[in-house]
Amino acid sequence: MASCPAKRRKGGWRGVLCRCLPCAVVLVVIPMPAKAFELSGGVNLGVMLAGTIPRIAVTPNVGISWRTESGVLFAVHDHFSILPATNGAGAGVYNQTSAAVGYATKTASFSVGPSLSVYSMLTCGVTWCGRVVGVAPGGHAQVSVYIAGPLGVSLSANLDWIGGRSIVLPGGVAATVVAGPIVRWGPR
Repeated sequence: MASCPAKRRKGGWRGVLCRCLPCAVVLVVIPMPAKAFELSGGVNLGVMLAGTIPRIAVTPNVGISWRTESGVLFAVHDHFSILPATNGAGAGVYNQTSAAVGYATKTASFSVGPSLSVYSMLTCGVTWCGRVVGVAPGGHAQVSVYIAGPLGVSLSANLDWIGGRSIVLPGGVAATVVAGPIVRWGPR
């Protein structure tokens, strides 16, 4: 196996391996007994702002999480926002996937982490409207409170940085806040 270069190089598999391998070793070596794997899903309703016109977002979502005995939570969430045609803007889709770390109890969980979004939507700036399509990095936070066993309420917030210059997206930022019912499945 090739050794890590003395100077860090940009790109290349050796550079990636040298940066990622120590993290993987730490995760494998540190004992963290699992308390539970859980699946969750729901449909949220809320608002998305990309450009100057807020949009209604109907967001089916799924997640898988792993909670340690100390309450530390590792999760992957996927939110698929459907943006109906409103206020002169056509329909669109915005899919956001995140890897998160947080804390969980029997009745609640909180997680935050980086995300990656893929989108195709009509947005409007101050003077122009147009379709934007692309991929954007961002951040995600989610709070879930379980009221009656596996049934609960979830609140999610996403902030994505849409790169490049655009007349229709002058700020280069898209924000989404959605809330709704959630159901979880997992061992008791």
